[in-house]
Amino acid sequence: MRVAFVGKGGSGKTTLSALFTRYTAHRGGPVVAIDADINQHLGMALGMGEDALPRPMGAHLTEIKEYLRGDNPRITSAAAMVKTTPPGRGSRLLHLEESDDAIHGRFAVTTPDGARLMVTGPFDEDDLGVACYHSKVGAVELYLNHLVDGAGEYVVVDMTAGADSFASGLFTRFDMTFLVAEPTRQGIGVYRQYRDYAADYDVPVAVVGNKVHGPEDVEFLREHVGDDLLVCLRHSAAIRAMEQGRPFGLADLEPGNTEALGVLLKHLDAQEKDWSRSGRQAVQFHLKNAEAWANRATGEDLAAQIDPEFVFGPTRVSLPG
Repeated sequence: MRVAFVGKGGSGKTTLSALFTRYTAHRGGPVVAIDADINQHLGMALGMGEDALPRPMGAHLTEIKEYLRGDNPRITSAAAMVKTTPPGRGSRLLHLEESDDAIHGRFAVTTPDGARLMVTGPFDEDDLGVACYHSKVGAVELYLNHLVDGAGEYVVVDMTAGADSFASGLFTRFDMTFLVAEPTRQGIGVYRQYRDYAADYDVPVAVVGNKVHGPEDVEFLREHVGDDLLVCLRHSAAIRAMEQGRPFGLADLEPGNTEALGVLLKHLDAQEKDWSRSGRQAVQFHLKNAEAWANRATGEDLAAQIDPEFVFGPTRVSLPG
């Protein structure tokens, strides 16, 4: 199952991504956490030192594309493969239980809690002034397009702040999106914007109230988001200690906040995996990007990359890893 954490900058979405990753990893099964935010702090929140972070996916897009395209005859080269390119017969697909394929093996490291961490990476000197961060986030979209995941397997993605997530089709790649909202007008504003954009694409969104101090804060959120409010996390001394880099374990978390993480996991597990919708939307956004810019950038008609005989989901046929 795939879950995105989104929200206003400073809402605590990175902290919630890390807490949910730790909580889910402790319950067993493979968990991959991906830092897809321009501010790369998820590794730190998961207790990783800077010297322990994995290779950045965004800096090795050609390597990733070469592996994923495999022997797919519809993709002429890695240069012709863009962030929205869907898999087809001959593509290499990814599985969370496999840790030694060329993607997980080269771009993931194990965290102290047993999850695997992948990162898009920060801007480097060559990017400044000339590049858009979505070029790096495209690595995550390719990864999710080629991933076959199921029940009891989890990908947790810390997304870019605000409604910037809608700059690509990545927002449709998830089984659930948790929007982290503080009980403020600014937090509610981001929720409304995200809700309205997501509604057109049947993207399920639930609100997670964060930094809640009392019943008044809960009532404020309930008044403005209604039934979309799934659960609230209280202001936490333990979480603040984690954010400040002091030793932290899930046992340090207040019982109410631990229970809130359980609510999130139960809600995610209750979602129905809709491979048919995922496939339709992958094709939809590929065609949209091809027409808008990618055909011109590659010099090819990228609609030809769509394999009409390819079936999205566990029955998909691909090259072995």
